[in-house]
Amino acid sequence: MLIDNGHSRALLIPESHNLSGFPEGISGRDYLSLLREHARFYGAALIQGRIEDLQKTPEGFAAHSTNTSFAARSVLLATGVTNKRPDIDDDTHAKALGRGHLRYCPVCDGYEVSGQNVAVIGTGDRAVCEAEFLRSYTERVTIISNTADDFDDDLRRRLGRINAAIRLGPITAINLRENGLEVATADESEIYDAVYPALGSSIHSRLAKILGASASDDGCIKVDRHQRTAVKQLYAAGDVVYGLDQISVCNGQAAIAAVTLRNDLGEERPLLWPLSSGARSRGS
Repeated sequence: MLIDNGHSRALLIPESHNLSGFPEGISGRDYLSLLREHARFYGAALIQGRIEDLQKTPEGFAAHSTNTSFAARSVLLATGVTNKRPDIDDDTHAKALGRGHLRYCPVCDGYEVSGQNVAVIGTGDRAVCEAEFLRSYTERVTIISNTADDFDDDLRRRLGRINAAIRLGPITAINLRENGLEVATADESEIYDAVYPALGSSIHSRLAKILGASASDDGCIKVDRHQRTAVKQLYAAGDVVYGLDQISVCNGQAAIAAVTLRNDLGEERPLLWPLSSGARSRGS
């Protein structure tokens, strides 16, 4: 059973050529649709909802949404993160994402902005690291500080080495134009082909924490090399754990967690075919 609130970070990807098996590229929305189709084909129950509370029970876990509860012997948390957005209205945000003028993951889609005029919104080391990464795809990279100047001498030297420009904020307006996103500050305005906010993210590890699972200082769930948390039969994978935020990495972590989960359940009692009265043959 998959309980999904429908706000996957993958929905922010207008198109990516960074997924094996899709040489012509695929949008995050279409990729998620294929994943759901795959899950349903093999009998998974997909439920729209949001789990607000997770409790340990003698049989395993009880997961509670606003309207109902679910029982499970094991739980895999793939609750991810939410990127912090710049000050932009919802309609403009959605349109800019759809056109590829607003992007959140250079690791996923840096290729898509090859040779373009790109801006990074942010300050400090996080923004500089993102600019350095994007510089391998285009020679036109500008950092726009979202607040006051927050670039010390070391950060400015790093930006100088890659010939990246700095615009001092704060940003006064962001407007969608036909050919890109226009970012205005007090003294100038410029249109960029693509803008990457580097404003940090909210890590959705609350459910793990309330059960006593360990987390890093920034909130990522700590797991062992088999994706186990510190709580028995509770596993985690994807952006909510520490590591490279990339779909292929998340898929690999999910595969490791799934095999570990199956083996751990088998140690409690043998898993014998048919696994349940509802088991079915492939393709039925």
